[in-house]
Amino acid sequence: MAISQEMIDKYGIRPFDVAEYLDNDEVIAAYLSEVLAEGDMDELLKALNSVARAKGMTKLAEESGLGRESLYKALSKGAKPRFDTVNRVLNALGVCLRAEPASKGEDDGHQVRQA
Repeated sequence: MAISQEMIDKYGIRPFDVAEYLDNDEVIAAYLSEVLAEGDMDELLKALNSVARAKGMTKLAEESGLGRESLYKALSKGAKPRFDTVNRVLNALGVCLRAEPASKGEDDGHQVRQA
């Protein structure tokens, strides 16, 4: 359901923006960890976009060595950024990817490929 301008004016309602709550590194790392566990690339890009907005897109572009426009494009819906680009963004955010064994037999959201 879209929030109309009338609702915003009348009730002070505004759309939820997760970026407003990503105010420290621990929260950001936990948020990205949950999104990564789901394994949906579009959701990861959406989450990285939210974190980038929370940290400041211009600052993140400088720290990652990417152009601001390139960063916006890479983190937009439907984008297919290279792993190097995602890794540079994560490094600039001070977040690292971590590999751990997938649990076999438990339904924990990880996909286990059978050999």
